[in-house]
Amino acid sequence: MAAAHYRYLLRLADNALVLGHRLTQWSSRAPTLEEDIALSNMALDLVGQARALYTRACALAGDGRDEDQLAFLRDAHEFLNVQLIERPNGDFADTMARQLCYCAFAVPLWEALTRSRDAELAGIAAKAEKECAYHLRHGSEWVIRLGDGTAESHRRMQRAIDDIWMFTGELFEVDDVERAMIAAGIGTDASKLWPDWSDTVGEVLAKATLRRPADGWMISGGRRGIHTEHLGHMLAQMQFLQRAYPGATW
Repeated sequence: MAAAHYRYLLRLADNALVLGHRLTQWSSRAPTLEEDIALSNMALDLVGQARALYTRACALAGDGRDEDQLAFLRDAHEFLNVQLIERPNGDFADTMARQLCYCAFAVPLWEALTRSRDAELAGIAAKAEKECAYHLRHGSEWVIRLGDGTAESHRRMQRAIDDIWMFTGELFEVDDVERAMIAAGIGTDASKLWPDWSDTVGEVLAKATLRRPADGWMISGGRRGIHTEHLGHMLAQMQFLQRAYPGATW
């Protein structure tokens, strides 16, 4: 039970950290100053979620590690995030497609976890739900603006949705870790979040005049430590300081 609990928390934390770092890569590169600030603030929300979850995981493990060690001293195969969020930022349409597809899942996930028997996780979830509700609204508005915009913005937004769709299925997988957490009242059944996710994403795509891709073969493996090469490249940058100067402090 303790091992499954720890692994469950790591999955949640790794999702938040990896997506948060991806959004930081837009700092000073966003299409407008206002958007630069918005993306940076959302990144801070996600990194804050990750830190709280890592801290809870460290308390459970009791092995002397802290949240910084979990973030900066694990290799790619030790990360348990879904592959959806490790994908490169691409152009702005790619980032907003990723935001829509992930945040439409994160909002009902966090809402369900506010009822977790792990009181600390429930508290983290209550704050994260509010933050991700804004992230979802922000991403949805951009998908609609780009999809229902010019011919070029529509083309790019449709391509971005088409490219990312095969990574969405992993969000709703239920394995032994998930089942153990559901039975203990700590986690939630991710497969039951699919109807809400589907309705939310479908409504946004319709408003954006975008075609919803067919549900076909889905990529999986991230939550088991199987990742694309993109995560390794990202971690090489993110972890550089601690790897190059072990034990460095500010």
